[in-house]
Amino acid sequence: MAADRVTRASLALCAGLLVLAALYAARSIVSPVAFALFAITIVWPFQRALQDWMPRLVALLLSMLVTCVVVVALIVMIAWGFGMIGQWLVRNATRFQTLYSQATEWLEAHGIPIVGLLVERFDVLWLVRVLQDVAARLNSLIGYSLLVLVFMMLGLLEGGDLRPKIAAMAPEGRAQLLVQTGNLIAAKFRRYMLVRTLASVLTGVLVWAFALLAGLELAAAWGVIAFALNYVPFIGPFVATVIPALFATAQFESWQMGLLVILGMTVIQFCVGSYLEPRLAGAALTMSPFVVVFAVFFWALVWGIPGAIIGVPVMIAFITVCHMDPATRWIAILLSGHPKDAASS
Repeated sequence: MAADRVTRASLALCAGLLVLAALYAARSIVSPVAFALFAITIVWPFQRALQDWMPRLVALLLSMLVTCVVVVALIVMIAWGFGMIGQWLVRNATRFQTLYSQATEWLEAHGIPIVGLLVERFDVLWLVRVLQDVAARLNSLIGYSLLVLVFMMLGLLEGGDLRPKIAAMAPEGRAQLLVQTGNLIAAKFRRYMLVRTLASVLTGVLVWAFALLAGLELAAAWGVIAFALNYVPFIGPFVATVIPALFATAQFESWQMGLLVILGMTVIQFCVGSYLEPRLAGAALTMSPFVVVFAVFFWALVWGIPGAIIGVPVMIAFITVCHMDPATRWIAILLSGHPKDAASS
């Protein structure tokens, strides 16, 4: 009996590794499909409401139009924010170079000569290259978004036929369980996006207000960037905190001001992300902080930036599926933030 359990566990591990390898090898197709399925669960209630009083194709076109407007608006906001920062960086390049030179002299005077080599590599031109790389990635995301929209349109077109297909391919009890699991995952996705959007808006407003009070230039751009990057858990808030601190250090030519900015941004991110957002999300979406960080970095490694965005929803779906089966419910309990959270989900 023990040997059988070891064999089954080994086979399950091998199967999981093969699936992950396949997801990585086919990421150019699987990733946009997964993102499209996630988007379909968000948009489907809106389209279904439209279909109650207009033809399906007309409802589909309106749903896609609203989705495109939201996506384009988000991309334009991100591009505008980073564009403003890039222009400011070019205009004030000498400030960064002077700051780096002063830091090098101070550290070399205290017996740390290696900093000179680091400054030669991480100078203002390095920051320019980073921003250019960000812009290039944003351009690639435009093509990715178009592919997601195509898959999304096809999925919404067949959305109403999914339930009969499930009923036809599985026994009645199993089909009901599959439909119930799918509905629960979709509901959690919608709640996750609602909470994430509210938290992102609040974070953007607070960052903008803090930047104004601190006298930081480009306050609106910092607020927009904080709003957009907040959709990427952990990584987004970290980037939205560090970059303004670097710019504050250069703008005011004072490391104390940079430290003040990074402390203020950290307080904002902590209050919204670690205090308010979990209370808005409720127990159904509560996960261990370790699981959240792991999901973001793991799926970013597998699927890049889209994986970092969709990593937490993928984990939400995985925990929900595990919770629906008594044999795997222990996994859901292990990955949840608290055993009571898993029991109530």
